[in-house]
Amino acid sequence: QHIKLSKNCCLNCDHTLSPHFPETECAKITTVLLKSRTGEFDLESIMFLKLRNLGIYDLGCIGQCINLERLDLSGNNITNLGPLSSLRRLLVLNLSANRISNLEPLSNCESLQSLNVAGNVIPSVDNLHALKPLKKLESIRLKDNTYNYTNPACKNSLYRTLILEMFPNMKVLDGERVVGRGSDLYQLCKDIDDTIKAGMFKNGHLPELPDTKPWVDDDFWEIKRSDNAIVDEAYKQFSDVLHECRLLNSRAAHVISQNEWTVSLKSHPKQYAV
Repeated sequence: QHIKLSKNCCLNCDHTLSPHFPETECAKITTVLLKSRTGEFDLESIMFLKLRNLGIYDLGCIGQCINLERLDLSGNNITNLGPLSSLRRLLVLNLSANRISNLEPLSNCESLQSLNVAGNVIPSVDNLHALKPLKKLESIRLKDNTYNYTNPACKNSLYRTLILEMFPNMKVLDGERVVGRGSDLYQLCKDIDDTIKAGMFKNGHLPELPDTKPWVDDDFWEIKRSDNAIVDEAYKQFSDVLHECRLLNSRAAHVISQNEWTVSLKSHPKQYAV
């Protein structure tokens, strides 16, 4: 009877968008479910797994997928992360939109680089101390404004500062790049956006702005000749090739025109009969 229920659960999970298949029928991750979703016979062969919006609250046997590298469990009812503690090769983990408050089981996921726990019930930044052993962790998301996901911990106005102090190697926090390539540009755009939101309007009117000026001089885009002989020679060769291409284009157009005229004569011979 248990096997039959598992098979039904598996079939229903493939039709989660249908109202005829309630999410609760996939409440537990089973071997049958994992094999049907991935097509793998051996759980240890599964490297990528997406189990979104299935109403899962029991992670079941997922700990047997010891070679998992990317796992998406977003949009479920998960509270206990215990079975994930054996996934030491896991690189990317999405747990957004669940009911998670305790992150301690993830402390054994030593390869973890990116973690998304936005939309859960993590009460405090102190709960993130469990992740400090993860030396490769570079990205954490506790809040996602796109989907209006957050955590109680985000109510602390200093939570971002505290997290960055706790994880000095952090590169991305809540989807915003804090260090590395692109971080300065991102901060600049954010500052501009904040300034606009603070209020460009004064007394209900836009302030008068000076006339805009070009960012570069008028001749900025013109090709400038160089004193370098190699560059000059390359420029000359390019000009010659370009000239030849224009001649060939002109000849081709002429040939095409002649052929079209010949075809039209063959198609309507009576029009040209003497």
